[in-house]
Amino acid sequence: MAAETHLSTPPPYDIIILGASGFTGKYVLKESLKFLNSSSSSSPLKSLAIASRNPTKLAQSLSWASHPNPPPNITILTAHTLNFDSLLHIASLTKLILNCVGPFRLHGDPVVRACLETRTDYLDICGEPEFMEKMEVQYHDQAFDKGCLVVSACGFDSVPAELGLLFNSRQWVSPSAPNTVEAYLSLESDKRIVGNFATYESAVLGVANADSLRLLRRSRPKKARPQITGPPPRGSTIEQQKEVGLWAVRLPSADSAVVQRTLAILTQNPSGLRGVNESADKIAERETFWSTVKPAHFGVKIGTKSLLGISKFITVGVFIGLLGKFSFGRWLLLKFPSVFSLGGFRKQGPTEAEVSNASFKMWFVGHGFSDSSTASLENKKPDTEIITTVMGPEIGYVTTPIILVQCALITLNQRQNLPKGGVLTPGIVFGPTDLQERLQQNGISFNLISKRALSLIHRPQNEILASNL
Repeated sequence: MAAETHLSTPPPYDIIILGASGFTGKYVLKESLKFLNSSSSSSPLKSLAIASRNPTKLAQSLSWASHPNPPPNITILTAHTLNFDSLLHIASLTKLILNCVGPFRLHGDPVVRACLETRTDYLDICGEPEFMEKMEVQYHDQAFDKGCLVVSACGFDSVPAELGLLFNSRQWVSPSAPNTVEAYLSLESDKRIVGNFATYESAVLGVANADSLRLLRRSRPKKARPQITGPPPRGSTIEQQKEVGLWAVRLPSADSAVVQRTLAILTQNPSGLRGVNESADKIAERETFWSTVKPAHFGVKIGTKSLLGISKFITVGVFIGLLGKFSFGRWLLLKFPSVFSLGGFRKQGPTEAEVSNASFKMWFVGHGFSDSSTASLENKKPDTEIITTVMGPEIGYVTTPIILVQCALITLNQRQNLPKGGVLTPGIVFGPTDLQERLQQNGISFNLISKRALSLIHRPQNEILASNL
């Protein structure tokens, strides 16, 4: 029986990348090759295989990813999300599946099931709340019982948001505490910024299935709410954020939902989740880490330096929001992505030049109280501001592979310090590990920009911040 394979003999591969022939998958493969049998980095990745439904395209991806070096001798496997036996086969051959096949609402469930049946850990780059929460409802208990980690959103969705919030939160030294942390995402490039079609398709299908997500959430027991210092602030749809020099609009991404799940788990487990075989020192490190994290109301907005740029985001949102609700509208959206995204997405994806020229900056603007004990006083307003950033290269094809591969290396090398199993968020699993340090070593930086007191009468722009814009 396949499920017994991992219990009796070690599988032949450390990692299998499923979907390595796709747009994002080939970049994940390229990033993985940097750490395959790498003595300089003491990498735990000693064996790697790639899988998809088309072995010819896999061979082409391997040649592309290894250029200018000759392709390494890596096993190519055939698997299809519509062929469950093929998924069981590849899952039985590895310690860890990296799933890059989206949209996940269409293709993800059988891959998760195959991993559970073979007791294989699973990471993906999903940014679809309905899929992630559905997997949690259906498979969390089974994953825990079988000792399998199932962790979605191990890419730009939603690790920068999760670790960025934790980084900002840990700057609030007692007795201070945050009330709200608002993230402002700025995408930057000298060329046109073009997104992955699968991301666009996921957004369209997300609108089509919005009612299903609402019903799913209503059907679940209410989760524990974190104890946040002070009430939630009133927000506006469009905002001019002078502190970071951006016009911003609310971004309907998975980040907020993933962060909320992390904070809910932390509320029930204030010291985090115990590792499957942690040492006493690692237990102390984990408990110390989580003791410094203070929950806050959290939201994400996307920003540009001009109001005209915001109007583009709103226009694309209106197109998807209106047309995504009925079948012919979805056909139009998916048939002509470049038209309805105003050039933001196209089926062939970005060019390599567009990828190499793009970057992101995510500002985390935290407002809170210098003394949390005074927050309950009548008419008490936040009196302190802390601003941090997370910065890195292009989000879909560079940052996402960096994050996914580093999460995978931690899973391989530090499995004894990670939770036994379950359908969990990247924040609760990887927050107390050295993931932030690893990302910083690989081009994704975390920075404290400023701390200052807020005047109740006048709130001038911070001079320290101006030099960083």
